[in-house]
Amino acid sequence: MSYTFRNHHSGFTLIEVMVALTIIAISLGALLSTSGTQANSATYLKQKTLAHWVALNELAEIDANDTFPDTGEKKGSTSMANHDWYWIRKTTKLADSNNRREVVFTVFSDKNYEYNLTTLTGYAHAPKQTQ
Repeated sequence: MSYTFRNHHSGFTLIEVMVALTIIAISLGALLSTSGTQANSATYLKQKTLAHWVALNELAEIDANDTFPDTGEKKGSTSMANHDWYWIRKTTKLADSNNRREVVFTVFSDKNYEYNLTTLTGYAHAPKQTQ
């Protein structure tokens, strides 16, 4: 009677396991980095969108109140979405200064007017004269 031993192992070698773990570690690191970047981008885009809405609302208010803004610069603030937004309105005369003025709103997220999020240009028309 003779016994034959086969040296047949099933499984992975230590090198194969280490390579697999290295690939997984690199992949997870890249995934976490990408997730963090996307979260920051989403927050920035939300702020930029809200700031643009602030500028649109301010321009619409000029139109709705039928006012003709004076030329020059004016600073103000607006509250929207539980946040205070600070804006600068620059109004300049156009060639037809009796009827139209260019109005540029620049909206900031901070009180010091340092972090500009959006700029919107619009036009104000002189109020209609009633007879």
